[in-house]
Amino acid sequence: MSIRLYVSRDAGAVSVGADEVALALEQAAAKLGVAVEIVRTGSRGLYWLEPLVEVATPQGRIAFGPVTETDVPSLLDALANNTPHLLRLGATDEIPWLKRQTRLTFARCGVIDPRSLDDYRAHGGYKGLERALSLGSDAILSEVTASGLRGRGGAGFPTGIKWKTVAQAKAERKFIVCNADEGDSGTFADRMIMEGDPFLVIEGMTIAGLTVGATKGYIYIRSEYPHAVEAMNAAIQAAKRGGYLGDKIGGSAYSFDLEVRVGAGAYVCGEETSLLESLEGRRGIVRAKPPLPAHHGLFGKPTVINNVLSFAAIPFILAEGAKAYADFGMGRSRGTMPIQLAGNIRYGGLFETAFGVTLGELVDDIGGGTFTGRPVRAVQVGGPLGAYFPRALFDTPFDYEAFAARDGLIGHGGIVVFDDSVDMRRQARFAMEFCAIESCGKCTPCRIGSTRGVETIEKIIKGERVSENLALVEDLCNTMKFGSLCALGGFTPYPVLSALEHFREDFAPVPTTLQAAE
Repeated sequence: MSIRLYVSRDAGAVSVGADEVALALEQAAAKLGVAVEIVRTGSRGLYWLEPLVEVATPQGRIAFGPVTETDVPSLLDALANNTPHLLRLGATDEIPWLKRQTRLTFARCGVIDPRSLDDYRAHGGYKGLERALSLGSDAILSEVTASGLRGRGGAGFPTGIKWKTVAQAKAERKFIVCNADEGDSGTFADRMIMEGDPFLVIEGMTIAGLTVGATKGYIYIRSEYPHAVEAMNAAIQAAKRGGYLGDKIGGSAYSFDLEVRVGAGAYVCGEETSLLESLEGRRGIVRAKPPLPAHHGLFGKPTVINNVLSFAAIPFILAEGAKAYADFGMGRSRGTMPIQLAGNIRYGGLFETAFGVTLGELVDDIGGGTFTGRPVRAVQVGGPLGAYFPRALFDTPFDYEAFAARDGLIGHGGIVVFDDSVDMRRQARFAMEFCAIESCGKCTPCRIGSTRGVETIEKIIKGERVSENLALVEDLCNTMKFGSLCALGGFTPYPVLSALEHFREDFAPVPTTLQAAE
């Protein structure tokens, strides 16, 4: 009898011992004389249960976790003899946290071997490209537009409009660029999909190339993601061997090739024009717009630039049809959003669901409240440039327009939770400091405004002329918001102003000893 086991090779799982557990399983099986096959997958996204070990059974996979090296002998014994084990979680698909999700983009993540093209195809991979090859450019554009897909990197710009602009541009060469420079605090969806289902990104980019007439694509990954770089490079080579990259893709007349480029870790290179500068071998500095990258992008040619999750949504849309995707969501926010729960939270991980779930449901119900057990005080949504929401706004639906109406943004879908011990003055200072450190320096409002912001908030923390300095911070924020060239300087005011608006008590002057005595 052979036992097939699944252990994640995702960087998050590896960081808590998944490699050691896999090795221990292999060694223990050899000692016991038990035949095992260990498949290294991506992560299911239930990070509090990692390292998660799944075993294949005739009834489906059964999960155990979190498993440590010391648990391995008893676990193998239980599997070999079909006896109970304390770490048994039951059928993986029936775990409530996983079962209540709507996984369209992450359907295969944690399920397949990310290095295996055959495994990808066996689970529905490349059906989208096969249909796209039969449809042609105009019909693909109609499908993508009708799906309502908007950029998942944070801007929320309609993907169909961007692709149509590049498709209509006249040029001898065009490019597809995947922005995998995932730098927001509390976000990890791009990394997860690249490590757990890299062929999905390749398929989405290939469809984009077919649609707009591009034959070359680049995946720009930050250097802090070595596991993702390795996974994408391995998948690109496998796709080439399988005939899904290079000349005459899938037996068609269409050719498309991909290349991974590794960035040096500058946060501002998440902004599309800075990314293009970096790709071209220059320092990552924001370009003034217009011209737009769709007209004058990489090497001066028309370029589609989308986030990892945007490209990863495309194969489902083409395989199942625009309506199947657009049926999920609310208003102008269609489809699903892979939401990342992080910070001081009990159940941290990736939760993919349709737009419309409230912030309170995500934090209190799905996330289980704080890890410390203390009351939730603030939640930052949308990375380090996102607004801080108090409990009073927990009825806000997770939707682009709903968040914008309350001076927030959903960004890349990251949610970072803070309990009642948080000092919002220091969080506001951190936002300004982050901007000062990461600014490319091209525009004055961002470069100088953020530095003055740090200095002014420090004076507020010390109790120096608090009222005057608060007014100065608000003035600085307005200058940065409306005067910066890109979203780094333009969005830094969101966390600062939201902290001032919703947590004003933290910024009140501290009474002196004499005042307190009186």
